[in-house]
Amino acid sequence: MTAFSRFMIAAAHKSSGKTVVSTGLAAAFRAAGDDIGTFKKGPDYIDPMWLSMASGTPCYSLDFNTMETDRIAPFFASRARELSLVEANKGLYDGVCVEGTDSNAALAKLLDLPVVLVIDTLGMTRGIAPLLVGYRAFDTEVNIAGLILNRVGGARHEAKLRAAVETYSDIPVIGSVRRSARLDIGERHLGLTTPAESAGVEAKIAAFGEIMAESVDLDRLRRIARAAPPLDASPSKRTEPPRWPGLRIGVLRDAAFGFYYPDDLEAMEAEGAQIVPIDALHDVSLPDIDGLFIGGGFPEMRMRELAENARMRGAIRSALQAGLPCYAECGGLMYLCETITWNGETAPMVGLVPGRAVMHRRPQGRGYVEFAATEACPWKGDGCTVRAHEFHYASIEGLPEDTVFVRKMQRGTGIDGRHDGVLIHNTIAGFTHLRNSANIPWVPGFLDFVARCRTGRT
Repeated sequence: MTAFSRFMIAAAHKSSGKTVVSTGLAAAFRAAGDDIGTFKKGPDYIDPMWLSMASGTPCYSLDFNTMETDRIAPFFASRARELSLVEANKGLYDGVCVEGTDSNAALAKLLDLPVVLVIDTLGMTRGIAPLLVGYRAFDTEVNIAGLILNRVGGARHEAKLRAAVETYSDIPVIGSVRRSARLDIGERHLGLTTPAESAGVEAKIAAFGEIMAESVDLDRLRRIARAAPPLDASPSKRTEPPRWPGLRIGVLRDAAFGFYYPDDLEAMEAEGAQIVPIDALHDVSLPDIDGLFIGGGFPEMRMRELAENARMRGAIRSALQAGLPCYAECGGLMYLCETITWNGETAPMVGLVPGRAVMHRRPQGRGYVEFAATEACPWKGDGCTVRAHEFHYASIEGLPEDTVFVRKMQRGTGIDGRHDGVLIHNTIAGFTHLRNSANIPWVPGFLDFVARCRTGRT
């Protein structure tokens, strides 16, 4: 049994303000001296960026789709801090499975997380009562321990809400957050804007923290978190020695590329690899590396800067054509194409993939995916059926008919609705986002491939 304080921030539906509240709470606890750690339920990159900046520690995703259920609790225990905040996605009871086995509520029960509901009260007064009564009764095994009223109009509005909650529900109100322009993050086509896109991000997060410290009873929230029972899970620990010491893996990390799971990078380091950060916007040459990892991001929003850095584009193209192993996801795939077109403008990219990335108004692929690796896949350890996720507004046009793919889609869109993962030289580039796990060991597979390329055994 492992004892530590923890709680979940959930809501009735998406866009209720969970991320702003969670970011503000993380900042407030950090400013108060708490050892705060953060987690996000589901496949996500943007919300964890905000939570990570607010807490000053990596934010880890907890996902029933890409993680084995029996490994979620040990993983959580191994990354938990003295106080751990888990932000839900969408609503408390939302999930893909109609039985709720992959819902936020299921995660809360799995990890014995007290739940604090953030309710968007805009246009609501007495109507909050049946909502809370229903949420309490829907699954009595879920511990709804507190309520934060969000987007409250003023003192009169708050009084009506509190009266309704106290009359019809036993859920304590631990906070009331007024509507304020200071709590706006902003959204665009992939959801919330990232910290890198937000001017004065540190001041913004500090303001979030100040407002939450004034609006939420932090001591009461600490008591709720401390009341969580000991977790029946031992932290997962690595016992094997590193298998690929000395490998140098370049990772594009800048304002255009930032979608990485921290535990994937940690898995690379645990295997002995050194992560070498690369800035595709400003660096003009590649460092001495054995392999390259290009994650997702927003290359379309930085396509002018990427295009202007012709020396880096040329360096990457030459290295990959010469056989440098590379794995690219989503935005990384777009960057490796000949061009990116968005909002009527087209800019040249690396030019390794003989196709054009075109942005659309609606998502071209969104949600969980499943695929089987084809015989062309040079990696080992992908498994029979791989579960992952995709979220892209781009399509790839003009690919040759003889394009080699390494993934056959069983669920999801990928590149052409049937395949994903273009194989060119020693590069795999696709729209699918992978998450390293025991059943999906893509990190060891990639590092083994990089090592074999380095020794000339491919």
